[in-house]
Amino acid sequence: MQPAPHPADEDTRLQALRALMILDTPPEERFDRVVRFAAEQLDMPMALVSLVDGDRQWFKSRIGMDAAQTGRDIAFCGHAILQPETFVVEDTLLDERFADNPLVTAGPRVRFYAGAPLSAPGGERVGTLCVLDRKPRVLGPVEMAVLEALRTLVNEALAGQDPDLGDGA
Repeated sequence: MQPAPHPADEDTRLQALRALMILDTPPEERFDRVVRFAAEQLDMPMALVSLVDGDRQWFKSRIGMDAAQTGRDIAFCGHAILQPETFVVEDTLLDERFADNPLVTAGPRVRFYAGAPLSAPGGERVGTLCVLDRKPRVLGPVEMAVLEALRTLVNEALAGQDPDLGDGA
């Protein structure tokens, strides 16, 4: 297992994350709706809005994952925030960074991960909208576009723009 290195702007990134005042807040339907939609449309058993704090990743919204947070040292999202585009691991058992990760070898047995980085209003990458599966997968262009569009909605919500995410019906 290879924990992700911290980004060069880690101090600024953490300040931006904390300025959002979202860590450890109760669930919100606007985020839950996006996570449910991502899981349904991409046919994934797990989807999360994950925020990468100093020593943990905390889930603002989750479906298919029992834990409310994990250590940052085992977080796939820690790798995803290092780049501006969606980070995809098609088969975790074939990737030396993750093959012996406890999220792969034990519950929930993640075999596929795709994380679209979320940004604070200043552009600092603070977490991901991610989808996970218990089997290897490949996302096609349409599925990637769906994930990217949903990421935009979450980014708008983080910026306080309160996008219309539907009524959940």
